Amino acid sequence: MNNRRPQNNGYNPHRPVEYTEAIVDPNEELRLNKYLANAGVCSRREADEHIANGLVKVNGEVVTELGTKVTRKDQIMFNDQPVSLERKVYVLLNKPKDTVTTSDDPQGRQTVMDLVRNASRERIYPVGRLDRNTTGVLLLTNDGDLARHLTHPSAKVYKIYQVELDRPVTREDMKQMLDGITLEDGPIKVDDVQYVQAANDKRIVGVELHSGKNRIVRRIFEHLGYNVHKLDRVVFAGLTKKDLPRGRYRELSEQEVGFLMMV
Repeated sequence: MNNRRPQNNGYNPHRPVEYTEAIVDPNEELRLNKYLANAGVCSRREADEHIANGLVKVNGEVVTELGTKVTRKDQIMFNDQPVSLERKVYVLLNKPKDTVTTSDDPQGRQTVMDLVRNASRERIYPVGRLDRNTTGVLLLTNDGDLARHLTHPSAKVYKIYQVELDRPVTREDMKQMLDGITLEDGPIKVDDVQYVQAANDKRIVGVELHSGKNRIVRRIFEHLGYNVHKLDRVVFAGLTKKDLPRGRYRELSEQEVGFLMMV
């Protein structure tokens, strides 16, 4: 794997970092689309569409003019629901096995939201998904703009997985993964794949890739005739689970948030 990943800056688990929307002047004007994005409703581009479609009200009146400015004193409603600015929360979870990445599960299984229910008063959401039996790094936030950016294909956010297979991985198959293979939804290739030397077991490899396709790592190995026994995401957009036990979470440091903003 290459070495372009930032180092974990450490954290105090008893004193999580908080990020707040700076409110210096309640009369300060900001564009309506930015207000909606900062509130976690949607991205700015999507906000412009909602405004043009008459879905946004300011002080009880429908506003359709793009570029409209509001203040924090104004009453903003989207789809007839009140919208307010919240502090931005960025939570990193080391997801355990047998946990689903959803806000609610009709089958009553444990969800990632159950694990972070005490993380903040604000409602946060997972950025992307991990399969029920996939473990590792999962980011949750109420920052709608950042979440959409990190999951958009154009961002090319890199991830690293540690994969344990049912049999040793051959050099030929590793070369195929690097050169590219074709799955049912199109061609795919990984950025890097290597044996995990510390494991001293050729059934265990590290895989780096940028694709955000559903179950992509499992599907790559299944295509090559392997069964995945364990799949652990160890890096997502530069974030690692270092010093974070399985099933535990922490808020990101200021440096980590700043790095994500630059991805």
